[in-house]
Amino acid sequence: MKLYLYSTILVLLISRGCSDSSINVSRRFSLEFPMDYINGFNGRAFLLETDQMLPNFRAALSVEAINGKYSCSLNVFLGDVKVWNSGHYSQFYTSDICEVELTQDGDLQLRGPEGKIGWRTGTSGQGVKRLQLLGTGNLVLVDALNQIKWQSFNFPTDVMLWGQKLDVATWLTSFPSNSNTSYTFEIQHNRVALYLNSGDLKYSYWEFKPSKNRNITFAKLGSKGLVLFSEKHKKIAQISSYRAQPLRFLALGNQTGNLGLYFYSPEKGQFEASFQALNRTCDLPLACKPYGICTFTNTCSCIRFLTKGDQNHDGISSGCGKGISRGFCGTTQMEMLELNGVSSILRDAPGKANISKQECSNSCLNDCKCAAALYSSFVQECYFYRMVVGVKQVEEGSGLSYLVKVPKGSHGNPSKNSVKQWVLVLVGVVDGLIILFVLGGIASYYLIQRRNNSSSLTDNT
Repeated sequence: MKLYLYSTILVLLISRGCSDSSINVSRRFSLEFPMDYINGFNGRAFLLETDQMLPNFRAALSVEAINGKYSCSLNVFLGDVKVWNSGHYSQFYTSDICEVELTQDGDLQLRGPEGKIGWRTGTSGQGVKRLQLLGTGNLVLVDALNQIKWQSFNFPTDVMLWGQKLDVATWLTSFPSNSNTSYTFEIQHNRVALYLNSGDLKYSYWEFKPSKNRNITFAKLGSKGLVLFSEKHKKIAQISSYRAQPLRFLALGNQTGNLGLYFYSPEKGQFEASFQALNRTCDLPLACKPYGICTFTNTCSCIRFLTKGDQNHDGISSGCGKGISRGFCGTTQMEMLELNGVSSILRDAPGKANISKQECSNSCLNDCKCAAALYSSFVQECYFYRMVVGVKQVEEGSGLSYLVKVPKGSHGNPSKNSVKQWVLVLVGVVDGLIILFVLGGIASYYLIQRRNNSSSLTDNT
C-alpha cells in the first residue's frame, strides 16, 4: 500500500483494515514525499491503534524534515505525544520513499529507495507472525503462541510509559536541539540520577536515593509514581506524583533536561506535569549559555572580559555561549578570575580535600583541560570542571568561590584586577537593572494616571 505526502504537515489514517492493533507478516506500507526539501515537513501515516478511551496509543510511519534531509522512522504516539521513536539515537535519512515491512521471515524493516535498509529489529527466523501495539503502548513482535520476540519497551528513548520497567544500568536519553550535549536519566544501584553529557564529560545535576543505602534492582512506573524495587522485588522507595489522577508517562525534557511525571487532564484536553525534579530555572543545567550565570531573578549574566583584539567586551571567542567551552590548552597565558557568591549545580566533578583556595586555583591553572573550579572555604574542598555551564548565583556568606580560567591580560599590560574590571555583567547587575525598570514603569504609570485625572477635571469644569 502506497501513500503520497505533498503537504508540509500531513497526518493520514490508513483504512480500518490496517489501523487495527496488529499487522501480519508479508505486509508493507510506504510513504512517498517531495524530492525537494521543505522545511518543517512532517508526514505521518498511522498503522496501528489501540481501542482504549482517548487519548489512546497509535503507531505511525513518519517522514520528517531534519537538518536539510528527510528522516524515516517508526513511532508510537500517546495522543499527540511521541513516546517512542525508532530513530531516536540514529536517524535514517532517505529520499523519495519511506517504507516499513514485516517480512515473511519475521523481520521488521524500514527501507528507502532500492530496498536500502535503514533500521530493523533483527528477528528473522524467530517465528514472528504479527506486529502488535499493546494497551500499554508497547510495540511488540509475537509468534504464533503470542510470545514476545521483540518489544519497544526494551529500547527506551526519552519517555517511560505506565507499567514499563527499567533495570539497573539502563537509562533514558534526550538531545537538546542545536547542541552537542545530551541529558540522561539513569537507574543505578544506589540512586536514580540526571546527567549532562558532552563528549567524554559527564556531570550529574539531580539525584534521588533510597533510604538506608538500599540497593536498586529496577524501577517501574506506576499510577502514583516511579517505584524503586530491590533484588527481591520489594518496594524500597517511590518518587510520588502530587496529583490524584493516574500517571501516563515519565519524560526527560530535550530542551531543559528536567524530569517530569505526567497525567492526562480531560478538562484541559492535554497532559500536565504532576511532579518535576527541578522547580527552579537556575537548577537546570543549561539555563544559561556557557560562561553565563543564572541570577536570583532567573535571568542570565554573562561572564565577560577582554581579550586581545576583542572590542566587543563579549567574553571568550567574542561570545557568552558559543558551544560548550572547555579548558584552554596551548601557548596562551591564563589566569583565574574569582567570582564570589557563585556556585555550580554540576555534581560528580573530580576534587581535592584539605586544600587552600590558592592551591585550588593553581591546580586548575596548571591543568589545560580545566576550565573552572569551585572552592568551599568552609570545608576546604575544591572541585574541577572542564566546562563552564550550570553556574548560578547563591547567597553571600556561602563560602563558595567560583574560579574561571581566562586569558591573561586585556589590551596592554593589565593586572589581574584590570581583568576583573572587564567583568561587565556580574551577578546582581542584571537584577539591579530589572528593579530600575520596574520602578521606572511604576513611576510612569502614576504620572500618566495623574495626567489623565487632571484632564478629566478640566473637561468636567
